[in-house]
Amino acid sequence: MKRDSKIYVAGHRGMVGSAIVRELERQGYTNIVTRTHKELDLIDQRAVNEFFEAEKPEYVFLAAAKVGGIIANSEGLADFMYDNMMLEMNVIHAAWRNGCRKLEFLGSSCIYPRLAPQPMPESCLLTSELEKTNEAYALAKISGLKYCEFLNRQYGTDYISVMPTNLYGPNDNYHPRHSHVLPALIRRFHEAKEQGVDEVVCWGDGSPLREFLYVDDLANLCVFLMNNYSGNETVNAGTGKELSIKELAELTADVVGYRGRIVWDTSKPNGTPRKLLDVSKATALGWTYRTELRDGIALAYRDFLTNPMRAER
Repeated sequence: MKRDSKIYVAGHRGMVGSAIVRELERQGYTNIVTRTHKELDLIDQRAVNEFFEAEKPEYVFLAAAKVGGIIANSEGLADFMYDNMMLEMNVIHAAWRNGCRKLEFLGSSCIYPRLAPQPMPESCLLTSELEKTNEAYALAKISGLKYCEFLNRQYGTDYISVMPTNLYGPNDNYHPRHSHVLPALIRRFHEAKEQGVDEVVCWGDGSPLREFLYVDDLANLCVFLMNNYSGNETVNAGTGKELSIKELAELTADVVGYRGRIVWDTSKPNGTPRKLLDVSKATALGWTYRTELRDGIALAYRDFLTNPMRAER
């Protein structure tokens, strides 16, 4: 990408999209195009086509998505599948029709099988059954990355896919029911500290292993890959490090300053037992993460405290 190339970031108000915009601006890119949901509904095919015909972006970062944790996914299976498939197909197809030079599709590590080999290489995609609690979202993301691959194979496009591990950081969603695990823990421990609550109840038994990547590190990788990678196979984005949900809860409580007890409700689901990405491909390309988890949680907590609207979602 040249510094004045026209770059469209879809989903620029979300956690990932806003981080990509920050990274592009940090690196000196000056022609960044964005649209709010009110200005452009990506589920509206006609509106998306008209936008691409008018703007003709040269590069596209497709970070827009309908996202949520276990509760949100299990309560909205049909919505998660429809909304994500429609918006990604509309954007990718319109980019292709209007001569976009390169597109980068942002997926999720939930595309990989529930019992995939650990750490999960990109090649394990579609080798066995998905995790049921987020199957709808995973199927939508698989469709998006496969559409990029098929356009490359049929029409010679240069569309790539990136599959991040669990993300966190500025602009996260801290909704009490619809957020992912780390922002949910930040909110829960903060409120317990403020209210003087003696104990906090967490779902499951704390045993699942998870990997977490600070969102600004992901954004740095996204720009790096747009400039340095082409290929049909997706690229995993992670740290290569994992910890248990129990360890995560204890670390988050410590950063937030909550000193009460943590109680585990084993009647609630754990989700996938383990989700660690094989990040050797990104490493071989010359990229590695920069933000350690404790430091990242502290930055995320600062965002929670200084952005009151984030806590109201």
